[in-house]
Amino acid sequence: MGRLVVLGGGESGIGTAILGKQKGYGVFVSDSGKIKTKYRNALEHFGIDWEEGGHTEAAILNADLVMKSPGIPDTVSLVVKLRGKGIPVISEIEFAARYTDAKIIGITGSNGKTTTTMLTYHILKEEGLNVGMAGNIGDSFARMVAEHDYEYYVLEISSFQLDGIVDFRPEIAMITNITPDHLDRYDYKFENYVASKFRITKNQGEENHFIHDADDDTIMDWLTEHPVKSRLLPFSIQKELEEGAYIENNEIQIRTQNNAIAMKTDTLALEGKHNLKNTMAAAMAAKLIGIRKETIRESIANFQGAPHRLEKVLKIHHVQYINDSKATNVNATYFALDSMSAPTVWIVGGIDKGNDYKALMPLVREKVKAIVCLGLDNTKIKDVFGNVVDLMVETFAMEEAVKVAYKIAERGDAVLLSPACASFDLFKNYEDRGDQFKEAIKNL
Repeated sequence: MGRLVVLGGGESGIGTAILGKQKGYGVFVSDSGKIKTKYRNALEHFGIDWEEGGHTEAAILNADLVMKSPGIPDTVSLVVKLRGKGIPVISEIEFAARYTDAKIIGITGSNGKTTTTMLTYHILKEEGLNVGMAGNIGDSFARMVAEHDYEYYVLEISSFQLDGIVDFRPEIAMITNITPDHLDRYDYKFENYVASKFRITKNQGEENHFIHDADDDTIMDWLTEHPVKSRLLPFSIQKELEEGAYIENNEIQIRTQNNAIAMKTDTLALEGKHNLKNTMAAAMAAKLIGIRKETIRESIANFQGAPHRLEKVLKIHHVQYINDSKATNVNATYFALDSMSAPTVWIVGGIDKGNDYKALMPLVREKVKAIVCLGLDNTKIKDVFGNVVDLMVETFAMEEAVKVAYKIAERGDAVLLSPACASFDLFKNYEDRGDQFKEAIKNL
């Protein structure tokens, strides 16, 4: 099979290494940092050669194929050298897809993709299908392909993973929405990021389906200029559609290929307009797979949402505490604030990814009674919202932020952690931030 070099010893890298070894490749894993103990143990168990703390170019530039972990930019000199030598550099999604005949539902988007992936998987699982969930969530796709024989996969796919595809073709592709994010990886050009998302449709044909948000101007403008070959299935909460999903008389109406289903919006487990759209997208995918109407209705009524995404933690003295730590950009926080019905104490801040907060202004004026800044540098948030709310407090640790919010909040209010920023200034990741939030609430 030749020599497979895996750059990056994280979840996707180890999964690729295991699958590559299984398929007969000579595998070598190289990580510039330190490989976690559980991943080192897996490499030792499968007898796979590896290195950490730097790349030995001589052991990498003789590869026949390279899988680059999604966190490594294309601009890294080693990747440039590999491509200069004509050595294919692909993503884990591309590699794993070559070794499964399973039907794939591929889901991407700036926001909502985790919830939509989990809900789609939940519906298929409730129907009793032999289905796996992987990609940017849970176990790596490659490791799942190595260790299981699923007939269906529901994959959450990031733009970074899509950048490394060649022939990858999902039966059903989905873009939940597109808003500016990760622009530092795309030369600060929004159109490059949009093009990356649309790579999910790149290899689709007329027999495949593409589910998308018809209310998203970025998606619709792109489709006007770059028609796709797959069959379009839009969803909308603003207009009626001939085919796709839309709202009519407080019901979700879904029409696909002469097949229809209606579901009352007040039966949905997930709250908020954005989750209405996530539900529409997941239900349409399930319908295309042939899931029964009863299963779809029951599944969306009993679904438990993704952790750290508008997660109701506790109610203390009639104040609801909500963990939305996964909101790492302005658009995600917009959805969160839009779904709030109580006066809100908003905990916000972190590493700003070039955020433009103007879109939040109407919601902040209408719903936010106080802002608790949580970050090492809160200057931008203070400048934008300082004159908009009556009370703004700066904090530099989660426990402090929660205690301040507790003192401010009154009966009937909500305390919402929805940072609109990355977490790496004070936390390991957004999960760590959300977990610390929940722990601090329990300690009140």
